Amino acid sequence: MKLKVGLWILLIVLAIVMVLLLELGKHTLLGWFLAAAVFAGYILAYDRVIAMQPIASRLGIFALFLALLFVVLRVSWPTLRFVPAVDGDNGGKTEIVRVEQGELQGVYTADKAVEVYAGIPYAAPPVNELRWQPPQTPASWEGVRNCDTFGPMSMQQRTNTVIASLTDIFIYHTYKISLKDNWIAPMSEDSLYLNVWKPAGELEKAPVLVYVHGGSLSTGQPWYSEYNGESLARRGVIVVNFAYRLNVFGYYADAALLEQDGTTGNYGLLDQIAALEWVQKNVAAFGGDPDNVTLCGESAGASSVNALCCSPLAKGLFRRAIAESSGVTPKVPYHTFRTLEDAIRTGNMIRNEFDAKDVNALRSVDAVKLVQTRHTNDSMTVDGYALTEQPWLTYEKGENHEEALLNGFNVHEADLFSMFKKVTAENYTAVVEKTLGERAGAAVALYPAAAQDTAYHYFIDLGGDAKGSYDRLLSAIWFGYSHYDWSRRVAAEGRPVWEYYFTKDNGSLGSNHGGELPYAFGNLHRHAWLYDAGDEALSETIMEFYVNFIKTGDPNGDGLPKWESVNDAPGQVLELGENVGMIEDPHLALYPVLDEDQESRWAEISNR
Repeated sequence: MKLKVGLWILLIVLAIVMVLLLELGKHTLLGWFLAAAVFAGYILAYDRVIAMQPIASRLGIFALFLALLFVVLRVSWPTLRFVPAVDGDNGGKTEIVRVEQGELQGVYTADKAVEVYAGIPYAAPPVNELRWQPPQTPASWEGVRNCDTFGPMSMQQRTNTVIASLTDIFIYHTYKISLKDNWIAPMSEDSLYLNVWKPAGELEKAPVLVYVHGGSLSTGQPWYSEYNGESLARRGVIVVNFAYRLNVFGYYADAALLEQDGTTGNYGLLDQIAALEWVQKNVAAFGGDPDNVTLCGESAGASSVNALCCSPLAKGLFRRAIAESSGVTPKVPYHTFRTLEDAIRTGNMIRNEFDAKDVNALRSVDAVKLVQTRHTNDSMTVDGYALTEQPWLTYEKGENHEEALLNGFNVHEADLFSMFKKVTAENYTAVVEKTLGERAGAAVALYPAAAQDTAYHYFIDLGGDAKGSYDRLLSAIWFGYSHYDWSRRVAAEGRPVWEYYFTKDNGSLGSNHGGELPYAFGNLHRHAWLYDAGDEALSETIMEFYVNFIKTGDPNGDGLPKWESVNDAPGQVLELGENVGMIEDPHLALYPVLDEDQESRWAEISNR
């Protein structure tokens, strides 16, 4: 009897584990039925047959039982399904729109207030011989192309579904139990598609926002709910976003390709330029004004926006820029940028990793295998074509493209990037030395050791009694300084620039990296239980600022708090939080230290 009680406890534990794996792993309903059948079969057979067998046989049968559960997990893996252009029921098909390559038709939102056209090819599939080539013109098509689902995400290392669900539970707090989400989105090298959200009906010369998604130039996809374009479209803006090549597919560099094509290492950036060119040629068909395009991006998307402001190939493709939480104007950017020498060295290591004698041999490597490379490709480079010089040099000459800039950063930018680092009062300076070298002491003196804010402490964070200070300092180095430097360079040219500082806590990411996105794009309602009336009011304010800037190049407007430009109030930023108003940049005292660090880094590179 004791053994049977113990066995029941074991079966209950196994059942709980199986339920968690099936739910968090988004397994199909078949898995639930098969798992129940396996458990029921074992329980029914135990008293009748299994209990009478010798111990060795019972252990063997139990091992078979476990093996069957494993098989259940394998055969019920989530199915692949293209993501619908509209959540839930849509409002039917739109009128037919003709673009350069042919006719297409999208879908309305349920209330028919917004038209969505998803999965429009803006370049030819970059596969086979087109892998690591500049994007080519997409093929035309016959008939009417149905644009009611997003294209596949670009090749990337797919996050395990269980890990992704746990992240949604413990980091984003957006997880919902459902039996309708047992699928995953497809992924492919053939991913160069864009999406259009527009106000329903006839339009003429509507302002256009083109958004570049983030993800460290390694991950990400254009259908993420937090930057869905529907709410901005309801305010009269046409929103376009797109997928672009990532990681080894987007930023691989090869000396032979540089010699042959005159470019290498910036294929993802070239995709972004191709998307902007498509907008110039086709957005008028949707009622948009190609002469009133604002370019926007967050994280690596903001770094990309900054690079596009410097690329000679992007001149004339947009007028204004919005950048959230990243930039590459420092003389030696702290992330998202590398020297061509480093890029080609990494490319050589990748070829060696796959025993490829040249780039043609590497093109024959299966994409699923290639994306697993152990060498990181998350940076742009100066290749002499897409980027002809370090971005700061372009700004020194005043040859950058943005006529006006709206940009900013968040309080807890770096917290999620440093979770697996323990920082104590004893090792604090040594840890900072890995980033700032001999200037670590001066930086640490400005940010005395202090623990994390409990609201931003995660159970998997290694913490330490100096972790809070380290996170603040790293946020300033990686993100705040980029915007301070970008803003002062644009202001020095006499061009208008506005800078914000997002501080709002909430039930989701709070003011972590990316926390401002659902506010700016009006998507709080997609996870409404995480936000309150104060959040909704702040989102309304931010959206008004954004829409004003997109339409006119100035975020200010009637009924809004005054947002002073950096030109008029140097060192001041607009706090976007419980309070909305001008404050001093909280990292202003650190920036001279980082200026010195930048001079040292640039001197080192220049003397190579």
